[in-house]
Amino acid sequence: MNRSVRVRALLALAVIALSLYLAVTVPVRLGLDLRGGTQLVLETRPTPTTDTGPEATDRTLEVLRGRIDGLGVAEPTLVRSGQNRIIVELPGVQDPKRAADVLGRTAQLTFHPVLGTTDGTTDRTTDRTDEASRPLPKRPREHVLPDESGTPLRLGAAALTGEDVKEAAARFDQQGGAGWHVTVGFEGDGRAGWARLTGEAACHPAGDPARRVAIVLDDKVISSPQVDPSVACRTGIRDGATQITGSFGPEEARELSLLVNGGALPVPVETVEQRTVGPTLGAQAITASAWAAAIGTALTSLFIIGVYRLMGLLAAVGLVCYGLVSYAALAVLGATLTLPGLAGFVLAIGMAVDANVLVFERAREEYALRRRPSARSALSAGFRNAFSAIADSNITTLIAAALLFFLASGPVRGFGVTLGIGVLASMFSALVITRVLAEIAVSRPRVRRRPRLTGIATTGAVRDRLTRRNPRLMRRPHRWLAVSATALVLAGSGIAVRGIDLGVEFTGGRLIEYATTSPVDPDRVRTALADTGFPRAVVRSSGETGLTVRTDPLTNAEETEVTGTVRDLAGRVDKVRDELVGPSLGEELRRGALIALAVALGAQFVYLAARFRWVFGTAAVVALAHDVVILVGVFAWLGRPVDGVFLAALLTVIGYSVNDSVVLFDRVRELARRTPGAPLPDLTDRAIVQTLPRTVNTGMGAAFILTALAVLGGSSLTDFSLALLIGLVVGTYSSVLTAAPVAIRLHHRTPPRQPSGRT
Repeated sequence: MNRSVRVRALLALAVIALSLYLAVTVPVRLGLDLRGGTQLVLETRPTPTTDTGPEATDRTLEVLRGRIDGLGVAEPTLVRSGQNRIIVELPGVQDPKRAADVLGRTAQLTFHPVLGTTDGTTDRTTDRTDEASRPLPKRPREHVLPDESGTPLRLGAAALTGEDVKEAAARFDQQGGAGWHVTVGFEGDGRAGWARLTGEAACHPAGDPARRVAIVLDDKVISSPQVDPSVACRTGIRDGATQITGSFGPEEARELSLLVNGGALPVPVETVEQRTVGPTLGAQAITASAWAAAIGTALTSLFIIGVYRLMGLLAAVGLVCYGLVSYAALAVLGATLTLPGLAGFVLAIGMAVDANVLVFERAREEYALRRRPSARSALSAGFRNAFSAIADSNITTLIAAALLFFLASGPVRGFGVTLGIGVLASMFSALVITRVLAEIAVSRPRVRRRPRLTGIATTGAVRDRLTRRNPRLMRRPHRWLAVSATALVLAGSGIAVRGIDLGVEFTGGRLIEYATTSPVDPDRVRTALADTGFPRAVVRSSGETGLTVRTDPLTNAEETEVTGTVRDLAGRVDKVRDELVGPSLGEELRRGALIALAVALGAQFVYLAARFRWVFGTAAVVALAHDVVILVGVFAWLGRPVDGVFLAALLTVIGYSVNDSVVLFDRVRELARRTPGAPLPDLTDRAIVQTLPRTVNTGMGAAFILTALAVLGGSSLTDFSLALLIGLVVGTYSSVLTAAPVAIRLHHRTPPRQPSGRT
């Protein structure tokens, strides 16, 4: 074992040991779509006297944090998003109405003197004197609010606010008959202010409305008690405490004390997005994804073992190490693992195969075609020659992952994180772990005596067949362009005829998923909802006994009505998912999706143009645009929604598809350096023959993973897996039979230049 192998072996052992330790000791934080709970996106709104900005949003964040602490939610998350948005995650909270009400209320608490009722029962504008013959002050500027019974009260200006309150607590007084109430304690100047307010009220006789003190929360009188007869005029209540009484239940009393303790929001907030996922759905998603990962990885491992024998077995061990390293990286970075992120984690297993396949195919070429003296030297040459293609293809995928992280939001952003981590971990597992295992294996005397056991001492069935037939695919490139144009027309007609069914997060609205005990006819539910007053509701089956209802934005009361209608037809139903997206946020997300798509195509072009030539960069981007249109068109024909998860799949297809183009163009560049002046169509045909085994084997490995996700991943991952499977097929075709012909046509239109070996 030479020095370089020892260094790589020690590095691999250190990383695996550290990853194992982290995997055991540091848990990965699960997103709400996996563990269940409610996510709210709150947006601060300006008022005539205040403006939204980072400072106002930060103050709002602190107030909300205090309220959530009072709710007793375990492991809540509050983060600022942009200048005026706050993302709140409440694990385990299944009642979004209560959470939104508690968090969204401004909670402006004030205490007012009561001047009388609107019938003029009391008028404090005169200079009458009280028992102590001292004049009362003139009536301050008044406003009218109904009390608890609906009687309009004329209230003076606020004498105290919530800032004067020290603490509040919910109490139950069974003996005194007060039932549930909220005790309020004042501090500082609030104690003197409360004594002054109650002392002035005590100067009026019992039963007089002016003997009451109104407690107002957000312009609503929540309590207006009479000052006890034992309180002396001008003396007031000096212990700095009072009770807010009313017909409170335990939850109402606790919420009121929570609002009082948390303080008022500096600016109003509006719920622009709301997502609730039941714990059952999250548990099912975890189980389904785990099975998909296990079965998909097993099938992929069996496939590469069958193709590459001993090297395939070592690559399968590398896949296990990849999974360990990826999981540890997620844990140590504190990343949140969401449902799309879990799918990205599984998908990266297929991508981890790609680097191994690239190396093994190059090693096969070196051993069988260039007559390397041993499997060990062929393997070393394979790693060396494949590095350029591995780096380029993984960088393009990292570009897609970075765009998802910076331009997307929510679970889709989590997908970008796990995809990026997966790409880096797959490169490490292939270039370090698998390489160490392979170099040690091919050095064993028993393996050296049986080179065919390694799997790289043969050219392989796909390469042998291609070599015998020697296809000249690029002899007439316009034929393949005609096929691509036909596919684009068919896909475009689907978009024109059926239209694109944008998901709730791109249009705004509400999406509710129900689990029913027996299958329900969506048409019956759709008709019933139309009769109830929701004619635009879109009802679909979800799984065997599931149902999804998508409507315009609904209030909580309207959502209750929709759920009641479904329950009348389906009997017992459980709401497993509830998503509400405001129209303004939907428009913003839709605009962001288009920007992400445009930037993705632009970034790929810039990178490929820099690494190769603008001709190849343009050809690759044309092929990617071809893939995008076809994928969207197929979803239009199928009537499937185009939502954030679809966007994640689409950008992944862009990164995945460009990998094939990169590998092909990398081989064209290599052949051009060996044979300067050779026609580009001939070089491309040779490159296709040499790289197609890698494309087929990598595609098969990814197909096993994606098929397992589609079949076993449940309804929440079906569309994601379907989009990736379609993209895998279309991308494999376009990278060879669209990108290459476009590059040839552009090359022929480009003015000739001196040969330089760079193609």
